[in-house]
Amino acid sequence: RDFNERCVQCSEVNWGLTDGGRFYCRSCHNVTERTREVVNTDFIGNSRVQTIAKGSRKQEKNDGGCEWYVCEGFQLVLKKQAEALEALGVCPQMKDEILCNFWRCYLQKSKQAYCNRPAGETVKALSVCESSTDVDSEPERSSLLHLLSLSESEGDLLTDCSFASSMSKVSESTSVYSGSVDGSLYVMKNQKEKLLMTMPMTLSFCYMALLWLREPITLSELLRFVVEGHIPYLNVFQHFPEKMKLCGLDLKIFCVESWPVYEEVHNKMLELAAFLDLPRFPDITDSCFLHPDILCIKYLMEANLPDELHNWTCRVVKKIGIGEVDFLTLVPGNKSTRKVKYDILAAAVIIVVLKLLFLLDDHYEWFLSDFAEERNKINKEGSLYFEFKKWYEVVKHSLDVEQKKLDEERAKYLWRCEKPLFYSVKKKSKVLKRREMVVNLQNQFGKLSGSVRRAEKPNPSSFQLSWSEENTDGSCFHGHSLKGILQEKCGLLTAMNPDYWLCTVKLCNEKLCGHLAHYREVDFPQSYHFVLRLFSFLLRIQPSYIHDEVCMIEHKLFNKKLYKKLKYNTVLRK
Repeated sequence: RDFNERCVQCSEVNWGLTDGGRFYCRSCHNVTERTREVVNTDFIGNSRVQTIAKGSRKQEKNDGGCEWYVCEGFQLVLKKQAEALEALGVCPQMKDEILCNFWRCYLQKSKQAYCNRPAGETVKALSVCESSTDVDSEPERSSLLHLLSLSESEGDLLTDCSFASSMSKVSESTSVYSGSVDGSLYVMKNQKEKLLMTMPMTLSFCYMALLWLREPITLSELLRFVVEGHIPYLNVFQHFPEKMKLCGLDLKIFCVESWPVYEEVHNKMLELAAFLDLPRFPDITDSCFLHPDILCIKYLMEANLPDELHNWTCRVVKKIGIGEVDFLTLVPGNKSTRKVKYDILAAAVIIVVLKLLFLLDDHYEWFLSDFAEERNKINKEGSLYFEFKKWYEVVKHSLDVEQKKLDEERAKYLWRCEKPLFYSVKKKSKVLKRREMVVNLQNQFGKLSGSVRRAEKPNPSSFQLSWSEENTDGSCFHGHSLKGILQEKCGLLTAMNPDYWLCTVKLCNEKLCGHLAHYREVDFPQSYHFVLRLFSFLLRIQPSYIHDEVCMIEHKLFNKKLYKKLKYNTVLRK
Protein backbone atom coordinates (compact mmCIF):
# COMPACT_ATOMS: atom_id res chain seq x y z
CA ARG A 1 0.00 0.00 0.00
CA ASP A 2 2.90 2.38 0.65
CA PHE A 3 4.43 1.82 -2.82
CA ASN A 4 2.61 4.23 -5.16
CA GLU A 5 4.97 4.46 -8.14
CA ARG A 6 3.53 3.70 -11.58
CA CYS A 7 4.61 0.60 -13.48
CA VAL A 8 7.13 1.44 -16.23
CA GLN A 9 5.42 -0.97 -18.66
CA CYS A 10 1.67 -0.42 -18.22
CA SER A 11 1.58 2.74 -16.02
CA GLU A 12 -0.77 1.03 -13.54
CA VAL A 13 -0.51 1.24 -9.74
CA ASN A 14 -1.43 -2.30 -8.75
CA TRP A 15 1.48 -3.87 -6.90
CA GLY A 16 1.92 -7.23 -5.24
CA LEU A 17 4.79 -8.96 -3.46
CA THR A 18 6.72 -11.99 -4.64
CA ASP A 19 7.97 -14.61 -2.21
CA GLY A 20 11.38 -12.91 -2.37
CA GLY A 21 9.98 -9.59 -1.23
CA ARG A 22 10.11 -7.83 -4.62
CA PHE A 23 7.29 -5.70 -5.96
CA TYR A 24 5.57 -6.95 -9.13
CA CYS A 25 2.75 -5.45 -11.18
CA ARG A 26 -0.49 -7.44 -10.97
CA SER A 27 -1.59 -6.08 -14.35
CA CYS A 28 1.39 -6.94 -16.58
CA HIS A 29 3.53 -9.14 -14.25
CA ASN A 30 6.50 -6.76 -14.44
CA VAL A 31 8.91 -7.40 -11.53
CA THR A 32 10.84 -4.39 -10.20
CA GLU A 33 14.16 -4.24 -8.39
CA ARG A 34 12.51 -2.58 -5.38
CA THR A 35 12.02 -4.74 -2.32
CA ARG A 36 9.85 -4.25 0.73
CA GLU A 37 11.54 -3.51 4.04
CA VAL A 38 9.73 -5.38 6.83
CA VAL A 39 10.25 -4.54 10.49
CA ASN A 40 8.75 -7.25 12.69
CA THR A 41 8.85 -6.52 16.44
CA ASP A 42 7.31 -9.90 17.27
CA PHE A 43 10.44 -11.77 16.24
CA ILE A 44 11.73 -14.12 18.94
CA GLY A 45 15.47 -14.64 18.96
CA ASN A 46 15.41 -18.29 20.17
CA SER A 47 12.95 -19.48 17.51
CA ARG A 48 14.09 -21.92 14.85
CA VAL A 49 13.82 -21.09 11.17
CA GLN A 50 11.52 -23.65 9.51
CA THR A 51 11.62 -22.41 5.89
CA ILE A 52 13.68 -20.00 3.85
CA ALA A 53 12.05 -18.30 0.89
CA LYS A 54 14.26 -18.66 -2.17
CA GLY A 55 12.62 -15.84 -4.09
CA SER A 56 14.77 -14.35 -6.79
CA ARG A 57 17.87 -16.38 -5.90
CA LYS A 58 16.77 -18.71 -8.69
CA GLN A 59 17.90 -16.07 -11.12
CA GLU A 60 21.52 -16.58 -10.11
CA LYS A 61 21.25 -20.30 -10.88
CA ASN A 62 20.06 -19.61 -14.41
CA ASP A 63 23.08 -17.52 -15.37
CA GLY A 64 21.37 -14.24 -14.61
CA GLY A 65 18.09 -15.26 -16.25
CA CYS A 66 14.69 -14.20 -15.03
CA GLU A 67 11.29 -15.84 -14.79
CA TRP A 68 9.24 -15.36 -17.94
CA TYR A 69 6.11 -16.83 -19.42
CA VAL A 70 5.47 -18.00 -22.97
CA CYS A 71 2.85 -15.29 -23.50
CA GLU A 72 5.53 -12.68 -22.69
CA GLY A 73 7.70 -14.16 -25.41
CA PHE A 74 4.90 -13.88 -27.96
CA GLN A 75 4.27 -10.33 -26.79
CA LEU A 76 7.87 -9.46 -27.67
CA VAL A 77 7.47 -11.11 -31.08
CA LEU A 78 4.34 -9.07 -31.80
CA LYS A 79 6.10 -5.90 -30.69
CA LYS A 80 9.02 -6.53 -33.07
CA GLN A 81 6.67 -7.33 -35.95
CA ALA A 82 4.57 -4.20 -35.33
CA GLU A 83 7.71 -2.05 -35.24
CA ALA A 84 8.86 -3.56 -38.55
CA LEU A 85 5.47 -2.84 -40.14
CA GLU A 86 5.60 0.70 -38.80
CA ALA A 87 9.01 1.11 -40.44
CA LEU A 88 7.43 -0.01 -43.72
CA GLY A 89 4.96 2.86 -43.51
CA VAL A 90 2.03 1.38 -41.61
CA CYS A 91 0.08 3.77 -39.38
CA PRO A 92 1.59 3.96 -35.84
CA GLN A 93 -1.92 3.49 -34.50
CA MET A 94 -1.64 -0.19 -35.41
CA LYS A 95 0.96 -0.99 -32.75
CA ASP A 96 -0.10 1.28 -29.90
CA GLU A 97 -3.86 0.90 -30.14
CA ILE A 98 -5.23 -1.78 -32.45
CA LEU A 99 -2.74 -4.64 -32.06
CA CYS A 100 -2.22 -3.92 -28.36
CA ASN A 101 -5.96 -4.07 -27.66
CA PHE A 102 -6.35 -7.27 -29.69
CA TRP A 103 -3.53 -8.88 -27.71
CA ARG A 104 -4.92 -7.81 -24.32
CA CYS A 105 -8.34 -9.11 -25.28
CA TYR A 106 -6.81 -12.43 -26.33
CA LEU A 107 -4.90 -12.79 -23.06
CA GLN A 108 -8.06 -12.08 -21.08
CA LYS A 109 -10.35 -14.40 -23.05
CA SER A 110 -7.77 -17.20 -23.02
CA LYS A 111 -7.34 -16.52 -19.27
CA GLN A 112 -3.60 -16.02 -19.46
CA ALA A 113 -3.71 -12.52 -17.93
CA TYR A 114 -6.10 -9.74 -16.85
CA CYS A 115 -8.30 -12.23 -14.98
CA ASN A 116 -8.90 -13.62 -11.48
CA ARG A 117 -8.09 -17.23 -10.67
CA PRO A 118 -10.55 -19.12 -8.45
CA ALA A 119 -9.17 -19.42 -4.92
CA GLY A 120 -9.73 -23.20 -4.80
CA GLU A 121 -7.29 -23.82 -7.63
CA THR A 122 -4.59 -21.81 -5.85
CA VAL A 123 -4.87 -23.90 -2.70
CA LYS A 124 -4.86 -27.10 -4.73
CA ALA A 125 -1.72 -26.00 -6.57
CA LEU A 126 0.14 -25.17 -3.38
CA SER A 127 -0.83 -28.38 -1.64
CA VAL A 128 0.29 -30.54 -4.53
CA CYS A 129 3.53 -28.57 -4.89
CA GLU A 130 4.43 -28.93 -1.21
CA SER A 131 3.66 -32.65 -1.20
CA SER A 132 5.95 -33.28 -4.18
CA THR A 133 9.20 -32.04 -2.63
CA ASP A 134 10.25 -35.32 -0.97
CA VAL A 135 10.19 -37.64 -3.98
CA ASP A 136 12.83 -38.60 -6.53
CA SER A 137 13.59 -36.42 -9.53
CA GLU A 138 11.59 -38.32 -12.17
CA PRO A 139 8.42 -38.84 -10.07
CA GLU A 140 8.69 -35.21 -8.97
CA ARG A 141 8.84 -34.08 -12.56
CA SER A 142 5.69 -36.01 -13.48
CA SER A 143 3.82 -34.80 -10.40
CA LEU A 144 4.78 -31.23 -11.19
CA LEU A 145 3.47 -31.61 -14.71
CA HIS A 146 0.26 -33.00 -13.23
CA LEU A 147 0.13 -29.98 -10.93
CA LEU A 148 0.45 -27.68 -13.93
CA SER A 149 -2.25 -29.50 -15.82
CA LEU A 150 -4.57 -29.00 -12.87
CA SER A 151 -3.78 -25.44 -11.91
CA GLU A 152 -3.47 -24.16 -15.46
CA SER A 153 -6.43 -26.03 -16.94
CA GLU A 154 -8.11 -22.81 -18.01
CA GLY A 155 -4.92 -21.21 -19.35
CA ASP A 156 -4.80 -18.25 -16.96
CA LEU A 157 -1.97 -16.89 -14.84
CA LEU A 158 -2.22 -16.15 -11.14
CA THR A 159 -1.19 -12.70 -10.01
CA ASP A 160 -0.76 -13.26 -6.29
CA CYS A 161 2.33 -14.10 -4.24
CA SER A 162 1.32 -17.68 -3.50
CA PHE A 163 1.16 -18.65 -7.15
CA ALA A 164 4.47 -16.90 -7.85
CA SER A 165 6.02 -18.96 -5.09
CA SER A 166 4.59 -22.24 -6.39
CA MET A 167 5.69 -21.48 -9.95
CA SER A 168 9.20 -20.71 -8.69
CA LYS A 169 9.44 -24.27 -7.35
CA VAL A 170 8.01 -25.67 -10.56
CA SER A 171 10.36 -23.70 -12.81
CA GLU A 172 13.39 -24.85 -10.81
CA SER A 173 12.48 -28.47 -11.35
CA THR A 174 11.64 -28.07 -15.04
CA SER A 175 14.45 -25.68 -16.01
CA VAL A 176 16.17 -28.50 -17.89
CA TYR A 177 13.16 -28.83 -20.17
CA SER A 178 12.41 -25.15 -20.81
CA GLY A 179 13.79 -21.74 -19.99
CA SER A 180 10.30 -20.30 -19.52
CA VAL A 181 8.16 -20.95 -16.48
CA ASP A 182 5.29 -22.60 -18.37
CA GLY A 183 7.06 -23.99 -21.45
CA SER A 184 6.38 -27.63 -20.54
CA LEU A 185 2.71 -26.93 -19.92
CA TYR A 186 2.38 -24.93 -23.12
CA VAL A 187 3.64 -27.77 -25.29
CA MET A 188 1.14 -30.17 -23.68
CA LYS A 189 -1.71 -27.70 -24.11
CA ASN A 190 -0.86 -26.99 -27.72
CA GLN A 191 -1.93 -30.50 -28.66
CA LYS A 192 -5.44 -29.96 -27.25
CA GLU A 193 -6.36 -26.29 -27.61
CA LYS A 194 -6.92 -24.83 -31.07
CA LEU A 195 -6.25 -21.18 -30.34
CA LEU A 196 -3.20 -21.52 -28.15
CA MET A 197 -0.64 -19.03 -29.39
CA THR A 198 1.81 -20.15 -32.08
CA MET A 199 4.27 -18.35 -34.33
CA PRO A 200 1.96 -18.36 -37.41
CA MET A 201 -0.72 -16.80 -35.20
CA THR A 202 1.50 -13.75 -34.64
CA LEU A 203 1.13 -13.06 -38.37
CA SER A 204 -2.62 -13.63 -38.04
CA PHE A 205 -2.69 -10.93 -35.35
CA CYS A 206 -0.74 -8.54 -37.59
CA TYR A 207 -2.95 -9.17 -40.60
CA MET A 208 -6.08 -8.73 -38.48
CA ALA A 209 -4.80 -5.33 -37.31
CA LEU A 210 -3.87 -4.34 -40.87
CA LEU A 211 -7.32 -5.34 -42.11
CA TRP A 212 -8.98 -3.37 -39.31
CA LEU A 213 -7.07 -0.25 -40.37
CA ARG A 214 -7.58 -1.06 -44.09
CA GLU A 215 -3.87 -0.65 -44.69
CA PRO A 216 -2.61 -1.14 -48.28
CA ILE A 217 -0.91 -4.46 -47.51
CA THR A 218 -2.45 -7.76 -48.59
CA LEU A 219 -1.82 -11.04 -46.80
CA SER A 220 0.36 -12.32 -49.65
CA GLU A 221 2.54 -9.18 -49.37
CA LEU A 222 2.78 -9.59 -45.60
CA LEU A 223 4.01 -13.17 -45.95
CA ARG A 224 6.43 -12.18 -48.72
CA PHE A 225 7.94 -9.48 -46.50
CA VAL A 226 8.34 -12.15 -43.81
CA VAL A 227 10.18 -14.51 -46.17
CA GLU A 228 12.40 -11.68 -47.40
CA GLY A 229 13.36 -10.86 -43.82
CA HIS A 230 11.74 -7.43 -43.59
CA ILE A 231 9.38 -8.57 -40.81
CA PRO A 232 10.80 -10.62 -37.89
CA TYR A 233 9.49 -14.18 -37.86
CA LEU A 234 12.20 -16.72 -38.62
CA ASN A 235 14.64 -16.86 -35.68
CA VAL A 236 12.87 -13.89 -34.09
CA PHE A 237 13.84 -15.17 -30.62
CA GLN A 238 17.33 -13.81 -31.28
CA HIS A 239 15.87 -10.43 -30.36
CA PHE A 240 14.83 -11.65 -26.89
CA PRO A 241 16.60 -9.95 -23.96
CA GLU A 242 19.55 -11.82 -22.49
CA LYS A 243 17.65 -12.44 -19.25
CA MET A 244 14.99 -14.42 -21.13
CA LYS A 245 16.82 -17.73 -21.41
CA LEU A 246 15.50 -19.84 -24.28
CA CYS A 247 16.16 -23.56 -24.22
CA GLY A 248 14.50 -26.96 -24.27
CA LEU A 249 10.80 -26.97 -25.06
CA ASP A 250 10.83 -23.23 -25.72
CA LEU A 251 12.52 -24.00 -29.02
CA LYS A 252 9.50 -26.03 -30.15
CA ILE A 253 7.34 -22.97 -29.49
CA PHE A 254 9.45 -20.14 -30.91
CA CYS A 255 11.82 -21.86 -33.33
CA VAL A 256 10.35 -21.89 -36.86
CA GLU A 257 11.72 -24.14 -39.60
CA SER A 258 9.12 -23.65 -42.31
CA TRP A 259 7.71 -20.79 -44.36
CA PRO A 260 4.37 -19.33 -43.27
CA VAL A 261 1.41 -20.75 -45.19
CA TYR A 262 -1.26 -18.42 -46.60
CA GLU A 263 -4.26 -20.63 -45.74
CA GLU A 264 -3.10 -21.30 -42.17
CA VAL A 265 -2.51 -17.62 -41.37
CA HIS A 266 -5.81 -16.56 -42.97
CA ASN A 267 -7.90 -19.24 -41.24
CA LYS A 268 -6.37 -18.50 -37.85
CA MET A 269 -7.13 -14.80 -38.36
CA LEU A 270 -10.79 -15.65 -38.91
CA GLU A 271 -10.85 -17.89 -35.81
CA LEU A 272 -9.17 -15.19 -33.74
CA ALA A 273 -11.64 -12.51 -34.84
CA ALA A 274 -14.55 -14.77 -33.85
CA PHE A 275 -12.87 -15.82 -30.59
CA LEU A 276 -12.31 -12.19 -29.56
CA ASP A 277 -15.96 -11.33 -30.35
CA LEU A 278 -14.83 -8.45 -32.54
CA PRO A 279 -17.55 -6.34 -34.16
CA ARG A 280 -17.96 -5.85 -37.90
CA PHE A 281 -14.71 -4.61 -39.40
CA PRO A 282 -14.55 -1.16 -41.04
CA ASP A 283 -16.23 -1.15 -44.46
CA ILE A 284 -14.17 -2.00 -47.55
CA THR A 285 -15.44 0.66 -49.95
CA ASP A 286 -14.48 1.32 -53.58
CA SER A 287 -11.85 3.83 -52.38
CA CYS A 288 -10.00 1.25 -50.24
CA PHE A 289 -6.84 -0.42 -51.51
CA LEU A 290 -8.33 -3.88 -50.84
CA HIS A 291 -11.26 -3.30 -53.20
CA PRO A 292 -10.92 -5.56 -56.29
CA ASP A 293 -11.14 -2.59 -58.68
CA ILE A 294 -8.00 -1.06 -57.15
CA LEU A 295 -6.14 -4.33 -56.60
CA CYS A 296 -6.77 -5.28 -60.24
CA ILE A 297 -4.90 -2.14 -61.32
CA LYS A 298 -1.89 -3.23 -59.28
CA TYR A 299 -1.82 -6.79 -60.61
CA LEU A 300 -2.45 -5.70 -64.21
CA MET A 301 0.61 -3.46 -63.96
CA GLU A 302 2.72 -6.18 -62.38
CA ALA A 303 1.61 -8.79 -64.92
CA ASN A 304 2.50 -6.38 -67.76
CA LEU A 305 -1.01 -6.48 -69.23
CA PRO A 306 -2.78 -3.69 -71.15
CA ASP A 307 -4.40 -0.92 -69.13
CA GLU A 308 -7.63 -1.30 -71.13
CA LEU A 309 -8.27 -4.62 -69.36
CA HIS A 310 -9.17 -2.68 -66.22
CA ASN A 311 -12.48 -1.60 -67.78
CA TRP A 312 -13.34 -5.26 -68.23
CA THR A 313 -12.35 -6.27 -64.71
CA CYS A 314 -14.59 -3.50 -63.35
CA ARG A 315 -17.49 -4.77 -65.46
CA VAL A 316 -17.05 -8.31 -64.14
CA VAL A 317 -16.78 -7.10 -60.53
CA LYS A 318 -19.96 -5.04 -60.89
CA LYS A 319 -21.95 -7.75 -62.68
CA ILE A 320 -21.42 -10.47 -60.07
CA GLY A 321 -21.53 -8.11 -57.06
CA ILE A 322 -18.14 -8.90 -55.54
CA GLY A 323 -17.41 -5.19 -55.18
CA GLU A 324 -20.26 -4.60 -52.73
CA VAL A 325 -19.40 -3.43 -49.22
CA ASP A 326 -21.30 -6.25 -47.51
CA PHE A 327 -19.47 -8.87 -49.59
CA LEU A 328 -15.99 -7.46 -48.92
CA THR A 329 -16.31 -6.44 -45.26
CA LEU A 330 -15.39 -9.03 -42.64
CA VAL A 331 -18.07 -9.89 -40.06
CA PRO A 332 -16.43 -12.19 -37.44
CA GLY A 333 -18.42 -15.28 -36.57
CA ASN A 334 -20.85 -14.93 -39.48
CA LYS A 335 -20.77 -18.37 -41.10
CA SER A 336 -23.29 -17.50 -43.81
CA THR A 337 -20.89 -15.21 -45.69
CA ARG A 338 -17.82 -16.39 -47.62
CA LYS A 339 -14.60 -14.98 -46.24
CA VAL A 340 -12.83 -12.91 -48.89
CA LYS A 341 -9.18 -13.31 -49.82
CA TYR A 342 -8.72 -9.94 -51.45
CA ASP A 343 -5.51 -10.54 -53.38
CA ILE A 344 -6.58 -13.95 -54.71
CA LEU A 345 -9.98 -12.55 -55.69
CA ALA A 346 -8.43 -9.74 -57.76
CA ALA A 347 -6.06 -12.14 -59.53
CA ALA A 348 -8.96 -14.48 -60.34
CA VAL A 349 -10.99 -11.61 -61.84
CA ILE A 350 -8.11 -10.81 -64.22
CA ILE A 351 -7.84 -14.46 -65.28
CA VAL A 352 -11.58 -14.65 -66.00
CA VAL A 353 -11.33 -11.51 -68.16
CA LEU A 354 -8.41 -13.04 -70.07
CA LYS A 355 -10.53 -16.14 -70.71
CA LEU A 356 -13.44 -13.98 -71.88
CA LEU A 357 -11.29 -12.12 -74.41
CA PHE A 358 -8.63 -14.66 -75.40
CA LEU A 359 -10.31 -17.95 -74.42
CA LEU A 360 -6.92 -19.42 -73.32
CA ASP A 361 -7.53 -22.77 -75.00
CA ASP A 362 -4.06 -22.97 -76.67
CA HIS A 363 -5.60 -22.09 -80.09
CA TYR A 364 -7.72 -18.95 -80.16
CA GLU A 365 -5.21 -16.71 -78.35
CA TRP A 366 -2.50 -17.59 -80.88
CA PHE A 367 -4.87 -16.87 -83.77
CA LEU A 368 -5.59 -13.41 -82.29
CA SER A 369 -1.89 -12.86 -81.74
CA ASP A 370 -1.09 -13.55 -85.41
CA PHE A 371 -3.85 -11.16 -86.45
CA ALA A 372 -2.50 -8.41 -84.13
CA GLU A 373 1.03 -8.96 -85.45
CA GLU A 374 -0.13 -8.38 -89.04
CA ARG A 375 -2.03 -5.24 -88.04
CA ASN A 376 1.03 -3.87 -86.21
CA LYS A 377 3.13 -4.29 -89.38
CA ILE A 378 0.62 -2.18 -91.32
CA ASN A 379 -0.20 0.30 -88.56
CA LYS A 380 2.91 2.43 -88.00
CA GLU A 381 1.13 5.15 -86.02
CA GLY A 382 -0.91 5.11 -82.84
CA SER A 383 -0.95 2.47 -80.11
CA LEU A 384 0.12 -1.06 -80.94
CA TYR A 385 -2.31 -3.97 -80.94
CA PHE A 386 -1.77 -6.35 -78.03
CA GLU A 387 0.04 -9.51 -79.11
CA PHE A 388 -0.55 -12.37 -76.70
CA LYS A 389 2.33 -14.41 -78.11
CA LYS A 390 4.88 -11.65 -77.65
CA TRP A 391 3.54 -10.90 -74.16
CA TYR A 392 3.85 -14.59 -73.28
CA GLU A 393 7.49 -14.74 -74.39
CA VAL A 394 8.53 -11.54 -72.56
CA VAL A 395 6.76 -12.36 -69.30
CA LYS A 396 7.80 -16.02 -69.33
CA HIS A 397 11.48 -15.07 -69.63
CA SER A 398 11.28 -12.67 -66.66
CA LEU A 399 9.18 -15.12 -64.66
CA ASP A 400 11.66 -17.97 -65.19
CA VAL A 401 14.56 -15.76 -64.10
CA GLU A 402 12.81 -14.55 -60.95
CA GLN A 403 11.52 -18.03 -60.10
CA LYS A 404 15.04 -19.44 -60.40
CA LYS A 405 16.37 -16.73 -58.06
CA LEU A 406 13.63 -17.49 -55.55
CA ASP A 407 14.28 -21.24 -55.65
CA GLU A 408 18.03 -20.72 -55.16
CA GLU A 409 17.50 -18.37 -52.23
CA ARG A 410 15.17 -20.84 -50.54
CA ALA A 411 17.59 -23.73 -51.17
CA LYS A 412 20.51 -21.78 -49.69
CA TYR A 413 18.59 -20.46 -46.71
CA LEU A 414 20.23 -21.35 -43.40
CA TRP A 415 17.52 -22.30 -40.95
CA ARG A 416 19.97 -22.31 -38.06
CA CYS A 417 20.22 -18.95 -36.39
CA GLU A 418 23.41 -17.19 -35.34
CA LYS A 419 22.47 -17.49 -31.69
CA PRO A 420 23.30 -21.03 -30.40
CA LEU A 421 20.37 -23.06 -29.10
CA PHE A 422 20.42 -25.91 -26.62
CA TYR A 423 17.78 -28.30 -25.36
CA SER A 424 19.46 -28.90 -22.02
CA VAL A 425 21.48 -26.74 -19.64
CA LYS A 426 24.00 -29.58 -19.25
CA LYS A 427 24.77 -29.55 -22.98
CA LYS A 428 25.17 -25.78 -23.20
CA SER A 429 28.97 -25.78 -23.14
CA LYS A 430 29.16 -28.50 -25.83
CA VAL A 431 26.74 -26.63 -28.07
CA LEU A 432 28.70 -23.38 -27.73
CA LYS A 433 31.99 -25.10 -28.56
CA ARG A 434 30.47 -26.88 -31.53
CA ARG A 435 28.95 -23.66 -32.81
CA GLU A 436 32.29 -21.85 -32.51
CA MET A 437 33.98 -24.66 -34.45
CA VAL A 438 31.34 -24.50 -37.24
CA VAL A 439 31.75 -20.73 -37.59
CA ASN A 440 35.53 -21.05 -37.83
CA LEU A 441 35.27 -23.76 -40.48
CA GLN A 442 32.78 -21.70 -42.50
CA ASN A 443 35.11 -18.70 -42.43
CA GLN A 444 38.10 -20.80 -43.51
CA PHE A 445 36.25 -22.49 -46.39
CA GLY A 446 34.86 -19.11 -47.40
CA LYS A 447 38.37 -17.67 -47.70
CA LEU A 448 39.59 -20.69 -49.67
CA SER A 449 36.68 -20.66 -52.11
CA GLY A 450 36.76 -16.90 -52.47
CA SER A 451 33.04 -16.59 -51.77
CA VAL A 452 31.71 -13.06 -51.45
CA ARG A 453 29.42 -12.05 -48.64
CA ARG A 454 25.84 -11.47 -49.57
CA ALA A 455 24.89 -7.92 -50.35
CA GLU A 456 22.33 -6.17 -48.18
CA LYS A 457 18.74 -6.80 -49.11
CA PRO A 458 17.08 -4.07 -51.15
CA ASN A 459 14.24 -2.07 -49.72
CA PRO A 460 10.89 -3.88 -49.79
CA SER A 461 8.64 -3.16 -52.73
CA SER A 462 5.02 -3.93 -53.53
CA PHE A 463 6.05 -4.91 -57.07
CA GLN A 464 8.17 -7.98 -57.79
CA LEU A 465 8.12 -7.52 -61.57
CA SER A 466 8.52 -3.98 -62.90
CA TRP A 467 7.91 -2.83 -66.47
CA SER A 468 8.76 0.61 -67.78
CA GLU A 469 7.08 2.19 -70.80
CA GLU A 470 10.33 4.07 -71.47
CA ASN A 471 12.03 0.86 -72.63
CA THR A 472 12.59 0.87 -76.39
CA ASP A 473 12.68 -2.92 -76.72
CA GLY A 474 8.88 -3.16 -76.61
CA SER A 475 8.83 -5.24 -73.43
CA CYS A 476 6.12 -3.11 -71.79
CA PHE A 477 2.51 -3.79 -72.87
CA HIS A 478 0.66 -1.35 -70.60
CA GLY A 479 -0.26 1.05 -73.41
CA HIS A 480 -1.18 -1.57 -76.00
CA SER A 481 -4.67 -1.60 -77.48
CA LEU A 482 -7.35 -4.31 -77.49
CA LYS A 483 -9.02 -3.09 -80.71
CA GLY A 484 -8.12 -6.23 -82.59
CA ILE A 485 -10.19 -8.47 -80.33
CA LEU A 486 -13.19 -6.21 -79.59
CA GLN A 487 -16.27 -5.26 -81.53
CA GLU A 488 -18.96 -2.67 -80.92
CA LYS A 489 -22.43 -4.05 -80.27
CA CYS A 490 -25.41 -1.99 -79.10
CA GLY A 491 -23.12 0.85 -78.15
CA LEU A 492 -20.87 -1.39 -76.03
CA LEU A 493 -17.53 -2.99 -76.77
CA THR A 494 -17.85 -6.76 -76.64
CA ALA A 495 -15.42 -9.59 -77.29
CA MET A 496 -15.26 -11.02 -80.80
CA ASN A 497 -15.00 -14.42 -79.16
CA PRO A 498 -18.52 -15.78 -78.45
CA ASP A 499 -17.31 -18.94 -76.69
CA TYR A 500 -16.17 -19.67 -73.14
CA TRP A 501 -15.05 -22.86 -71.42
CA LEU A 502 -15.68 -23.46 -67.73
CA CYS A 503 -13.03 -24.82 -65.41
CA THR A 504 -15.67 -27.00 -63.76
CA VAL A 505 -19.40 -27.49 -64.22
CA LYS A 506 -20.16 -28.26 -60.58
CA LEU A 507 -18.38 -26.88 -57.54
CA CYS A 508 -17.22 -29.12 -54.71
CA ASN A 509 -18.11 -28.69 -51.05
CA GLU A 510 -15.27 -26.52 -49.74
CA LYS A 511 -15.82 -27.66 -46.13
CA LEU A 512 -15.47 -31.34 -47.01
CA CYS A 513 -12.53 -31.44 -49.45
CA GLY A 514 -10.94 -28.02 -48.79
CA HIS A 515 -11.34 -26.78 -52.38
CA LEU A 516 -14.19 -25.64 -54.60
CA ALA A 517 -12.59 -27.42 -57.54
CA HIS A 518 -9.66 -29.74 -58.12
CA TYR A 519 -6.75 -28.57 -60.24
CA ARG A 520 -4.32 -30.72 -62.21
CA GLU A 521 -2.04 -29.16 -64.80
CA VAL A 522 -2.57 -31.93 -67.35
CA ASP A 523 -6.33 -31.31 -67.40
CA PHE A 524 -6.10 -27.69 -68.55
CA PRO A 525 -4.60 -25.76 -71.50
CA GLN A 526 -1.02 -24.57 -71.16
CA SER A 527 -1.99 -20.92 -71.64
CA TYR A 528 -4.36 -21.11 -68.69
CA HIS A 529 -1.72 -22.86 -66.61
CA PHE A 530 0.86 -20.19 -67.48
CA VAL A 531 -1.43 -17.38 -66.33
CA LEU A 532 -2.13 -19.29 -63.10
CA ARG A 533 1.59 -19.82 -62.61
CA LEU A 534 2.28 -16.11 -63.13
CA PHE A 535 -0.17 -14.99 -60.43
CA SER A 536 0.87 -17.90 -58.22
CA PHE A 537 4.40 -16.47 -58.25
CA LEU A 538 3.19 -12.91 -57.59
CA LEU A 539 1.06 -14.01 -54.62
CA ARG A 540 3.42 -16.81 -53.48
CA ILE A 541 0.58 -19.33 -53.15
CA GLN A 542 -0.38 -22.61 -54.81
CA PRO A 543 -2.14 -22.31 -58.22
CA SER A 544 -5.03 -24.41 -56.90
CA TYR A 545 -6.18 -21.59 -54.59
CA ILE A 546 -6.38 -19.12 -57.49
CA HIS A 547 -8.16 -21.80 -59.54
CA ASP A 548 -10.80 -22.07 -56.79
CA GLU A 549 -11.56 -18.36 -57.01
CA VAL A 550 -11.72 -18.51 -60.81
CA CYS A 551 -14.32 -21.28 -60.57
CA MET A 552 -16.32 -19.30 -58.01
CA ILE A 553 -16.36 -16.18 -60.23
CA GLU A 554 -17.34 -18.22 -63.30
CA HIS A 555 -20.30 -19.77 -61.52
CA LYS A 556 -21.47 -16.35 -60.37
CA LEU A 557 -21.01 -14.95 -63.88
CA PHE A 558 -22.77 -17.79 -65.74
CA ASN A 559 -25.17 -18.83 -63.00
CA LYS A 560 -28.35 -18.65 -65.12
CA LYS A 561 -26.88 -20.57 -68.06
CA LEU A 562 -25.47 -23.25 -65.76
CA TYR A 563 -28.81 -23.64 -63.99
CA LYS A 564 -30.64 -24.08 -67.30
CA LYS A 565 -28.06 -26.61 -68.50
CA LEU A 566 -28.20 -28.68 -65.32
CA LYS A 567 -32.01 -28.58 -65.37
CA TYR A 568 -32.05 -29.70 -69.01
CA ASN A 569 -29.69 -32.61 -68.27
CA THR A 570 -31.88 -33.67 -65.35
CA VAL A 571 -34.96 -33.76 -67.59
CA LEU A 572 -33.13 -35.86 -70.18
CA ARG A 573 -32.12 -38.41 -67.53
CA LYS A 574 -35.71 -38.76 -66.40
